Amino acid sequence: MVCSMSGKGECWDNAVSESFFAPLKRELVDGQVYATRQQAREEMFEYVEVYDNRKRLHLTLAYLTPVEAERQA
Repeated sequence: MVCSMSGKGECWDNAVSESFFAPLKRELVDGQVYATRQQAREEMFEYVEVYDNRKRLHLTLAYLTPVEAERQA
């Protein structure tokens, strides 16, 4: 595995991943205690596949869900 590192002051390299993980952490993970790894996996799958991809509107997709944007493409 090769680590992805940008030059000093080039913050845009991680912008896409940051815009995905920040709401995931804020809305689902922060303050949550999972009894098992399986429970954590299931809840994260539900968040990403059901909520984020099908219900949550994304600014970068002209306020469409990823599923709607893909259908229109």
